[in-house]
Amino acid sequence: MSDQPPQNPKEIAEALVPRFQLTRQLNQDQAGRRTSLLGTIDSQPALLILERAPFPSSESYLSSLPSTLLSLRNLGANDIYHWYLAQSGHSSPSTPTDSNSNETEFFPDLKINLIYPCTQKHIAKYTKQPLRSVTETPSIYAQHIRPYIATQHTAGRLTWVHNILDGLKEVEDVIYRTSPPPPNPPIPSEGPSSSDDEGFLLLPDLNWDRQTLSALHLLALPFRRDLWSLRDLRKKHIPWLRHMRSKLLDATTNVYPEIETDQLKLYVHYQPTYYHLHIHIVHVALEAGNTQATGKAIGLESIIEHLESMAGDSEKGMDSITLHYTLGEASELWTQVFEPLKRNATDTASQS
Repeated sequence: MSDQPPQNPKEIAEALVPRFQLTRQLNQDQAGRRTSLLGTIDSQPALLILERAPFPSSESYLSSLPSTLLSLRNLGANDIYHWYLAQSGHSSPSTPTDSNSNETEFFPDLKINLIYPCTQKHIAKYTKQPLRSVTETPSIYAQHIRPYIATQHTAGRLTWVHNILDGLKEVEDVIYRTSPPPPNPPIPSEGPSSSDDEGFLLLPDLNWDRQTLSALHLLALPFRRDLWSLRDLRKKHIPWLRHMRSKLLDATTNVYPEIETDQLKLYVHYQPTYYHLHIHIVHVALEAGNTQATGKAIGLESIIEHLESMAGDSEKGMDSITLHYTLGEASELWTQVFEPLKRNATDTASQS
């Protein structure tokens, strides 16, 4: 910077930040992407709020980014999915942890997910696309959605999930598990299948950096394989759901004793990314993004209470209600189910 004193308001403002002296960190939010610092400038109190800027859209910047990373650490891998923490070439270099050590502190500024090799379905999912609000009635579920879900199982779309459950992949990433299931357990059509129906494991969600507790996001995978989505839940599953809720809260707070049970939220997705019923466990401070959007995230407690309020026998369940949610226009459920239904309804109305 020039040794000449600033001459205009812009230069005066830009000269303030380098003179900031840190006193302490006040807060960190937005999943660790924004931090509030208390300090001084020229012995006067000052607040400095730092927030990650959006990625530049420059093609030259984006094309050079992967090859210019200063440091890269793999967090885990399973099948075609890989995730990392990285330090970009635009961030400050790592510094030695102490004068007598060759180890350096790692200050990642990027969380990277890699899908390789990816499919057209992956490409469609991550491509910007218009959204549609849809209504899934019990009849649409039975006639269209349930058969679609069945094809996902027969097409091997859940191989990576089964690899985790069977202890073949991500063994080092599992942060908690009950007794493992028997090797290669059968996939029953309905109802309890073994004495290990209450077993489960916990692992970090691939979008969590595994460091910021206020952004905690875990996935609970039950060992049982007869429940594909919340649509499979029935009144007979209420005791199992209550048991799972209690055990998941206990397991999470045992692994992370800094967190209390009333700092956690449990929910499931509909439609989920994959059709093996799984439960999301997040810190209440995690700011709601797409993963907690209305119509997508349904609280576990709400599901239990809804089942309890249903009239009918133990087989009455979530397949008997109407659900509302959003879909991208590139999603298979839109192109294969809801768009044709809409088109047919429009054609029928125009002919009447």
